[in-house]
Amino acid sequence: MTEVWVLGGTGRSGRAIATALRQRGIDPVLVGRDAERLKALAGDLRTVGPDPAAGEGGGQRTVKAGSGANNAGGLRIVVAGSVAETADAIRRDRPAVVVNTICPFLETAEPILAACLPSSHYLDLANDLAAVGALLGRDAELAAAGRTAVTGAGFGVTATESVVVKLCEGRPTPRRVRVDMIPSLASEAGLVGDALAGTIVEGIPGVPGGGRFQGRRYRDGRLAPAPLGGDPMRLVLPDGSAVTTAGMPLGELMAAQRASGAADVLAASSEAPSSPAARALFPVATALLNIGPLRAFARRRLAMVRTKPHPKPREHSWGHAVVDWPDGTSREGWLRVGDAQTWTATVPAEVVRRLLAGEGTPGAWTPAALFGATLAEACGGEYRLG
Repeated sequence: MTEVWVLGGTGRSGRAIATALRQRGIDPVLVGRDAERLKALAGDLRTVGPDPAAGEGGGQRTVKAGSGANNAGGLRIVVAGSVAETADAIRRDRPAVVVNTICPFLETAEPILAACLPSSHYLDLANDLAAVGALLGRDAELAAAGRTAVTGAGFGVTATESVVVKLCEGRPTPRRVRVDMIPSLASEAGLVGDALAGTIVEGIPGVPGGGRFQGRRYRDGRLAPAPLGGDPMRLVLPDGSAVTTAGMPLGELMAAQRASGAADVLAASSEAPSSPAARALFPVATALLNIGPLRAFARRRLAMVRTKPHPKPREHSWGHAVVDWPDGTSREGWLRVGDAQTWTATVPAEVVRRLLAGEGTPGAWTPAALFGATLAEACGGEYRLG
């Protein structure tokens, strides 16, 4: 089949990606637990895209995950009450591409990817180090199956990795790289939810080079411990504003190392607590999270926290990198994009378009490693290189 399935279709990321697909003339199949919300979204999406009349005349097509029913009509929806039901539906219907927006990706990616093989390409938005590393570790299996899997297809990984790829074009392997992600997005009111709470609280299990609740960086080509919120740096952005970034063990770290081949790599974020007080509290908090019952309690409580809406802190989001070579040469680069959440929809939609066009290469990838530095420009990004 040539269908593109968006898992978690009614979530914020799922809605945005489905809209971006429609704008590229691609009709997504919306997959989720709530049939009424899926139908409402499908109805809204029928007016989006280069041809607003496309899909009119039949309403939504609804398919239960355990059923083979397929009613002709407009946008299709698949109702699946769990990840296991979703995986069964993927095996049954064999879509061309599956877009996974359901976190924690460390828990959802493996069963969904297993269902995709050998018939479907796979894409997710992971930027936690454990999930990105787990998927990239399946490169040989995916290559043998002739399928392409792309992880980190959101703002953080794609923006920072793209700058590294751009700076390293035509150059020898550098010795050191630092990347900084500086997102700007408006936040909606609502509950944190168990999926996001799990991503935050569960740490980075299974990642070598340190403890579950330690940071990471690359030293001598290997993952090594690093302090959470360490290496703070005050950055003046090209627009004249300033932010402080600090070390965070996110998927950007692994993507930057793979893109550059550098032995020494650090990934930082403007979202990381960087004050001396916050860095002092990290060891105490992480020690408590190592206790299983306390971690489960913290996850439940965090999931119930209601967040308030906040406007964007600045007009643009930025990916930043500094690359140093053994000969003493150093280059700095920036990638400017708009709202980080909007870009986290644009990148997956563009990657899906290219996969449907047969432009992918079998194996496990991050976006710029697969499609090069021009992918970011195709998604509206603009480089500023020093």
